[in-house]
Amino acid sequence: MKFERSSGVLLHPTSLPGPYGIGDLGPQAYRFVDWLASSGCKLWQVLPLGPTGYGDSPYQCFSAFAGNPYLISFDALIEDGLLTPNDFAGMPSFDASRVDFGLLIPWKLDLLQKAFSRFSSAPEALLTEYKKFCKQNASWLEDYALFMALKEAHGGGAWNEWSEDLRKRKPAAMRKARAEHAEGIQRHCFYQFIFFRQWRKLREYANARGIKIIGDIPIFVAYDSADVWANAELFFLGADSLPTVVAGVPPDYFSATGQLWGNPLYRWKVHRETGYTWWLERFRSTLSLVDIVRLDHFRGFAGYWEVKFGQPTAEHGRWVKGPGADFFRALNKGLLKGKNARLPIIAEDLGVITPDVVKLRDDFDLPGMRILQFGFDSPKNPFLPHNYIPNCVAYTGSHDNDTALGWYNTAPEHEKDFARRYLRVDGSDFAWDLIRGIWASVAVFAIAPMQDVLSLGSEARMNFPSKLGGNWEWRMRETDLSPQLAGRLKELNELYLR
Repeated sequence: MKFERSSGVLLHPTSLPGPYGIGDLGPQAYRFVDWLASSGCKLWQVLPLGPTGYGDSPYQCFSAFAGNPYLISFDALIEDGLLTPNDFAGMPSFDASRVDFGLLIPWKLDLLQKAFSRFSSAPEALLTEYKKFCKQNASWLEDYALFMALKEAHGGGAWNEWSEDLRKRKPAAMRKARAEHAEGIQRHCFYQFIFFRQWRKLREYANARGIKIIGDIPIFVAYDSADVWANAELFFLGADSLPTVVAGVPPDYFSATGQLWGNPLYRWKVHRETGYTWWLERFRSTLSLVDIVRLDHFRGFAGYWEVKFGQPTAEHGRWVKGPGADFFRALNKGLLKGKNARLPIIAEDLGVITPDVVKLRDDFDLPGMRILQFGFDSPKNPFLPHNYIPNCVAYTGSHDNDTALGWYNTAPEHEKDFARRYLRVDGSDFAWDLIRGIWASVAVFAIAPMQDVLSLGSEARMNFPSKLGGNWEWRMRETDLSPQLAGRLKELNELYLR
C-alpha cells in the first residue's frame, strides 16, 4: 500500500461515549466516523481489538485473533432482536467519563449471555451467516472458544493451573472438554461472530467515507492466552508449561530496573521452520479488520531483551537476536500481490534504537514513528519536525505517555521554554501548537490522540506503563464531537494538504 499524505486521530473504541459504561461499535462509533470525515481527516487509529484480561490492557489479550466482546454494541443486538429494552431495567449507573471495568464486565457478560440464549431462535439468514463465520475462522476460533470455556470452568485461573492432560492438550482430555463445555464453546463462538459482524460493518462504513483504519499488532502475546496454550511449541515453555524466559526492556533513563513485561518469548527457529505460518495467519486476520497495521515494539524483530522467568526485575537479562529480515521477507512473500506492493505497516521504532533496527526498518521501506512531545531537549532531537523525513508517521503523543497539556504542565521549565521558542508560541494553547507542528511537517501521516484534539490534561491519560490499575479507562463526552472542533482540524488539513 502506498501511503498518501494525510492525518487522523488516535481513539480506542472503548473511549467513545454512550450509555452502556464503555465505548462500543454502536451509534456513537458511526457518529465519530462522520465527525472525522467532516474534519478532512482520513485516518482512525485504534489500539489492539482483542479480548482483554487481567488489568484490562489491550496489549495483554486472551487471543491475538479474537475480538473484544466488551465492544459489542447492545443497540445493534436490539436491532437483531437478541435483546429488548426491558433487559436494561437494572442497568448500573455508570460514570460517563470513565470505564469502570469491575462494574461493567459482569453486567455486560450477563446481557451477552442473554442474547446468546435467544440466538437459536434468530432468523435463518443470521444462523447461516454464523455457521459460515465459524467455518471460515475455525483455525483459531475452535481453540479460543474452548480456552475461554475452560477458563470459566476453572474460575478464571491461568491455564498452567489446569490438569496436565488439559495443559498438554492430550486428545482424550480435549474430546472430553469439548463435550462437557459445548454450551460455553458455542457462546464464545457467538460472541466472536457478533463482534466481527459489527466491526466489519463499521469498517465498511468508515472506508466508504474515505477513512482508513490503523490497527495494532503487539509483537508479544499474553502467556494466559489461547495462542500460547494451543501453540506451545512456538514458545519457550518448560515441562510445567510455564515460560522459561520472558520479555522486557533493560534499565534505562526512565527506569533503573527496566520493564519486566513477562510475555513468553518465541522460539524463532521453530517459526522459521514453519515458514512463519502462525505470524502470516495473524497478519491476515488483523488485515481483515483494518487497513494499516502499527507493529508494536518493532525493535524486537532485530533484537529483544530476554529475562529468565522468575526474576523480580528486568535488570539481569541479555540481548538476543530476532528473526530480522528473514521474517519480513516471509511477510512480503506471503501477504503481497503485485510487483510494487508494499507492506501496510507502521514500525513502532521507539526506545533504544540501534543501527540494526534502523537498517531493518529502512530495508523494507517501513515508516517509523516520531513523537513530538519527546523532542524538546535539543535541536538535534530526531522527534523535532525539522529532522523528519517524509516516510514517517508523526504523533503529538501516544497512548503510553501523558497528554500534550499534561506534559506541558509538569515538564522542566527549560524544556517548556525550548518548546515555546521552537514552536513560536506562548504555551496558552499547547496541545494545538503540537498538532499544528506535526500537521505542517513532511511526515506522510500526522496523528493526534483525541485527548490532545480536546486539549485535555493528565486526567485524560490512557495508560501509565508499569502502573497496575487505573489504565485504559478514559472516555470522551457526547458533546465533544462538535462541528467547531471538526472545523478547526479541517482548516489545518486544508492548509497543509492533508
